[in-house]
Amino acid sequence: MTNEQGIGRRRLLKMFGLGATATTADVLMADPVLAATLGYDERAGVSASSYQPPRGLAKSSPAKDTALAWINANRSVVTGLNDRVWQLAELSLREWNSALATADLLRANGFTIEWGSAGFPAAFVATYGSGGPVVGFNAEYDALPNLSQKTGVARHDPLVYNYDAYGPTYGPGHGDAHNALGAGSTAAAIAVAQAIRSHRLKATVKLFGSTGEEQLVGKAYAVKAGVYDGLDAFLDWHPFTTTTPFWNTTSALMSATFTFLGASGHGGVPLGNRSGLDGALLMATMSEYLREKNVAPSGRFHYSIINGGGAPNVTPDMCSIWYFVREGSPERAKVLYDKIVECAKAAAQASQTRLVHRFHSGTWNLLANKRGAELLYDNMLTIGPPVFTAEDQALAKALQKSLGRPESGLPSAIAPLTPPAAGYTGGLATDTADVSWQTPTAVLLATTFPPNLPNHNWSVTATAATNIAHEGLLAAARYLAAGAVDLITQPALLDGMKQEFLERKEGVTWASLIPDGLQPPLYQPPADFLAKTGQHWPPAGVTWPVPQIVAAEQLGTTGPPMPPVT
Repeated sequence: MTNEQGIGRRRLLKMFGLGATATTADVLMADPVLAATLGYDERAGVSASSYQPPRGLAKSSPAKDTALAWINANRSVVTGLNDRVWQLAELSLREWNSALATADLLRANGFTIEWGSAGFPAAFVATYGSGGPVVGFNAEYDALPNLSQKTGVARHDPLVYNYDAYGPTYGPGHGDAHNALGAGSTAAAIAVAQAIRSHRLKATVKLFGSTGEEQLVGKAYAVKAGVYDGLDAFLDWHPFTTTTPFWNTTSALMSATFTFLGASGHGGVPLGNRSGLDGALLMATMSEYLREKNVAPSGRFHYSIINGGGAPNVTPDMCSIWYFVREGSPERAKVLYDKIVECAKAAAQASQTRLVHRFHSGTWNLLANKRGAELLYDNMLTIGPPVFTAEDQALAKALQKSLGRPESGLPSAIAPLTPPAAGYTGGLATDTADVSWQTPTAVLLATTFPPNLPNHNWSVTATAATNIAHEGLLAAARYLAAGAVDLITQPALLDGMKQEFLERKEGVTWASLIPDGLQPPLYQPPADFLAKTGQHWPPAGVTWPVPQIVAAEQLGTTGPPMPPVT
């Protein structure tokens, strides 16, 4: 074991509260879910110092040639979908036109579309083929608030700027490049369908149009509803700063809103007013004190105040604060989440407001698949990395300079496949994680924005409709399509992924973090969207309109009555 590995393992043991002499069995007992990802590789003897990815898994075949040829011949169609969704920039759970554009391209290439997965109007399942192995792909198309940015511009210059004399805002933008994610996966699914059709393969390909990923909602509810049942494998990718398979875990996440209800009044005579904003700010302050002694290296929590009041001279009688809580496994996330709930209760008591607590969604951490990552990696090496132009490199360096990062430009090679670190110290979350506990899942990353720049930043929006994103998403489509064809034509590879999947999750029973009967966060679609997709509102089992949350609190006391001054 190298020193780097030893540090990672000691950190892992410390996270679990275990001593340096603890064994893998101790780790498994402490948290079998996280150990299913990290502990499995250790038990299998995988070492970062000696690991060598196998070659020869990816095989040339006429079917694979057909799939790759379709992507190459339809470059403008695929990048056109990317650019259209970028331009729409629709927020989570409201991606009406983005979902339609994606589904229309799939339907034009022989897929059948079933709308309204798990009651979400902008979600769908597209299917082609029948029988044989069933391979799934993932499409997302939601943008993020306040990340509007002009395409190809290397300084912060919002495409949509909303003027307000007291507090301007930006429009939404694809600061996580989900427009590229959806277009790349759609291209891969269609390419595999072409291979199935042309070579009469017995196989089924499904693309899952997923709404609200940025809020970790769509797939979490869909998995609980059984939408992803029956898959033999699931292949996914995400836009990133590098090109490599993702063979690691992610954070489990829990999402909830805490609304504080009081009594409004004039800010100039505030005695007796009860401020919802006070409750939210008190909760934020109380939760901050958890960080030193109650949050492990793998833990995160962060929040946003949703409705903090419209003017300083009106005490807001309602204010909501929205929390994301992340940890290395569901159980660990629950522990941290429960502590934050206690902060909310205390804040309501201290501010003399009424607390309304709504849980929105929860997802597990990702269950990676080593054999799936190795298959993708072999195909990636065979196909080659995305190729960027001199203009692409210039834009990348200008963006890096604008944000104060080293001007290294874009990578020209595929990053090596390496085992996960022994210790998990926290990070991103995805609702693909819940899918990964239902079927073997392989994930890759492809370069669509420059290194050393963060997701959820205007610089990602700046590149997401340029040639940088085009090359990255087309490369991702080729890798995914090639890997899917290998799984269809080489049954032993699929069997290997399935065997590892069963071994990893042995002794762990997946259960959704979403309580039974919880109505998901929803928005009512426009009438023309419902007509085009053949849906009705509200979906079955949904109460609409949603019951109102209204502040009906009495004003507070201003103290005992005072005698008149004479």
